[in-house]
This record gives sequence, C-alpha cells and structure tokens, in this order.
Amino acid sequence: MDNTTTTPEKTSIHVTALDGIVNVNSLFTVAIFIGFSLTIPEAETAGTQPECRAGVETERTLIVFKVVSFSFFLFSSLVAKSIKLVINLINHLDLDDPHKADIDPTALKYGLVGSAIGSVVGCFFLTLSIVYFIQVKLGVISCGGKTVWSIVALGLGVGLGLVVHVSTTAYALIFL
Repeated sequence: MDNTTTTPEKTSIHVTALDGIVNVNSLFTVAIFIGFSLTIPEAETAGTQPECRAGVETERTLIVFKVVSFSFFLFSSLVAKSIKLVINLINHLDLDDPHKADIDPTALKYGLVGSAIGSVVGCFFLTLSIVYFIQVKLGVISCGGKTVWSIVALGLGVGLGLVVHVSTTAYALIFL
C-alpha cells in the first residue's frame, strides 16, 4: 500500500474518532449555554462580606471566556465534520469497497490535530470560565475557603483529563 491511502479499518476508526470529537464538543457547548443561564448578577450567593463578592468585571470576564470557549469547540467540531464529510464522499465513490477511503494520511492527521487542538483550547477557556463562575457564586479567590478548594479540584480534574487526552491523541497520531 502506498502512503496516500489508509486501510478500511483505519478509515473506520478515524470516522469514529471524529464522531467522538463532535459529540464531546456538543456536550461542552450545551454546558456553556447552561452556564450562560446561571450567570445572573442577582443570583450571587457569595458570602456577606463585600470584599468577597465578585465584581462586574469578573462577570464580564466569565462571559468572554465562555464565548471564546464556544468558538474553539465550534471550530473543532466544524473541522471534524469537514474531515468526516470528505471521508464519506470518497467512500461513496468506491463501489468495490465502501469502507475504504483513499485519503492523504498527512492531510487527515493535520485535520485531526487541528480538531484536537481546538478541543483542548476550548477546554482551557471553559475551565477558566468555570473558575470565574466559582468566584461569582462562592466569592473571590483571595477570600479562600470553598472557592480555593473548588478551583483546585477543578484544576486537578481537568488538568489530568487533558494530559490523558493530549497524550493518547499524540500517541494515536504518531504511531497509528
């Protein structure tokens, strides 16, 4: 087999991976819009100390990070959907083997990398928006307490998840 084709098994795996990217990005997008509905200044539940309440600038930054996060998830999903569309169109042309797509593996890898980077950057900005959301709801970081513990738990969970995601994606792109 030459370097410009992929095996039917690999094509099927790529389509499944692209579906997974789009599905996860859709879940994150829903989370962003639910977050928009919960970001109401009157709904602040921070302590009674005025110095612990998040200001208007914190709320604005929260919204900016949500929008930026949404844009990266949308970018990632559109790239993944475009690659999947190309694979399906090429599959349609080969009547002998409908599961095989003759697609340039380098172009496929660049597309997958672009989509993965969009998802990772989207996760980063979504995490930042959640940090600001925590400050709006529980109080600013400088007041300590539950705010700090919530942010530490968020950072550890998301950080570990991103390390696993990036390392498995890199492994798949390099060795498979």
